[in-house]
Amino acid sequence: MGEQPIFSARAHVFQIDPATKRNWLPASKHAVTVSFFYDANRSVYRIISVGGTKAIINSTITPNMTFTKTSQKFGQWADSRANTVYGLGFSTEQQLQQFSEQFKEVKEAARLAREKSQERFELANPALNIAAPQELSEERHSPPLLTVNGPGEDKLFRSRSAEVELTSEKERIKKMLSEGSICEINMEAELFTLQDSNAKLVAALKEANSSAEQWKNQLAEYQEETDRLRDQVAELEVQSGRSAVSDPGREELSRSVEELEALLRARDQEIHHLQSKKSDVSELEKEREEAMQRLQELETQNVELEERVQTAEETLASSRAEREQAESEVRRVIEVLDLKIYDLNDLRQSLAKLIDK
Repeated sequence: MGEQPIFSARAHVFQIDPATKRNWLPASKHAVTVSFFYDANRSVYRIISVGGTKAIINSTITPNMTFTKTSQKFGQWADSRANTVYGLGFSTEQQLQQFSEQFKEVKEAARLAREKSQERFELANPALNIAAPQELSEERHSPPLLTVNGPGEDKLFRSRSAEVELTSEKERIKKMLSEGSICEINMEAELFTLQDSNAKLVAALKEANSSAEQWKNQLAEYQEETDRLRDQVAELEVQSGRSAVSDPGREELSRSVEELEALLRARDQEIHHLQSKKSDVSELEKEREEAMQRLQELETQNVELEERVQTAEETLASSRAEREQAESEVRRVIEVLDLKIYDLNDLRQSLAKLIDK
């Protein structure tokens, strides 16, 4: 029966940088079609997008996947099989919402399909439902802990406490780094969208400027032609007043005057229309300035995030160094304890020999 498309949308496709795991790499130069497909033979749902002759997205949907909306027009999901993260930039918030709802529906359908497949497999193989005997725990085979009272026990306890504190500090730094990475990814996606919008505004502004020059030239030509026609009308009126022409000649002259006046009115309307279009150019210029200002703000925030990430990495490096130092101290204390245990064993043997004598 083959795969059948069930939903399609157009969006800009991105993939996470495999080297940094932070930056987005554009997978398409322009908006492409992203579709949900269903394979009835295998009961599998997939997201597929093709750019030219190359498959940009080929992601099999599983119940563990989650589509996250990181901004008003951008969303992402992780594909563990492809070992990547896909990002989609939509033109409107409504398209993003429709794609997110479709993703949830397909995810739920994939979960139900997996459960039905497992039920059919269990019914076909009842012997697999027999529970295996429980394995023995590692604690039952592990040797008992030996505690020795001595000056090194306090150091060992303090070293373990320091190790626990370092572990919690490491987890906190990892959490802060992950939050900073997610925020930086969102900022870079929004930055790319703004750059795209800025490029479109610049192109529209250039086109508007060139059109404005053409409009000015046309306006000057129309004004010259209007003045010429008015002079011609005035000249005809003077000639009609001075010369005594026949009635048919007067009628023809009147028709010529009416045609010239109608032409003048049409030229005046075109002039007003061209003057009204000048305001559109100023609005485009204003939008471009706002986009540039927002782009600068995003670049500043991006620099701040990079500084925060660098500080967190330095803190993590120092914590690792402290942890290694604590581990070396623990190893040294363990060696001292081993020597003391060996000495105590020799002393016990010596005392046993004395008692035997």
